[in-house]
Amino acid sequence: MKRKFPIKSLISIKKFFANLWQSLQKLTSGLYFVLGTWLIFTTITLVFASSQPVDAFFVLGGSIRRETYVAGQAKQYPQTPILISHGSPDPCIWLIFQAELARLQNVWLENCANSTFENFYYGIPILRRWGVHKVMLITSPSHLPRALWMAKILLGAHGIWVETEIVEELGVPGNNESWSKTGLDVTRSLFWAIVSQIIQPQCSNVTRLTEVDMQAWEHRGFHCEHQGGLSR
Repeated sequence: MKRKFPIKSLISIKKFFANLWQSLQKLTSGLYFVLGTWLIFTTITLVFASSQPVDAFFVLGGSIRRETYVAGQAKQYPQTPILISHGSPDPCIWLIFQAELARLQNVWLENCANSTFENFYYGIPILRRWGVHKVMLITSPSHLPRALWMAKILLGAHGIWVETEIVEELGVPGNNESWSKTGLDVTRSLFWAIVSQIIQPQCSNVTRLTEVDMQAWEHRGFHCEHQGGLSR
């Protein structure tokens, strides 16, 4: 004998799904409202920041010439903090700043990052703690356009306006850009731009340039890129 499905049960199920659909619509509308408000606020913040002076230098590691360039900038703007994300070995950067007679006090070395994405992953929380609103991003032609797009997305999401300084490299660049790598990094940057509003990863290996122990480094030995023109 076939059992009849009660009409009341059908009505209850339809009502349940109708309520669920309404709840999802309200949730979606709420998310759109929050996202829209955040975008408007961030845009206003960026427009304001664009007219302000640069209040930090952010160097993406990959070529010692970028660090040589920023050392020259440190002489012109001694009060502007500098963050070098996984650049040359610490003693090499110390020697560069000494050779340029630049101040070491406002220079920090972040050595957690192992990729361009991680340069921003670990660098943004530091820049935010400094209260940075406009940053000068220092990289090389071989690092573009990927680094610039990631900077615009990730730094822009935190209300930090980006200007760039492109430092030419000598010889054959060590890294090769590809559209697949660019596409992957831009995609995860869009995702991280939202997630990083809540999660702020901390690098456990941040050193102030004045704290670099040159005697210890001389004892164990180190090697600097030949483009730096350094001697020890």
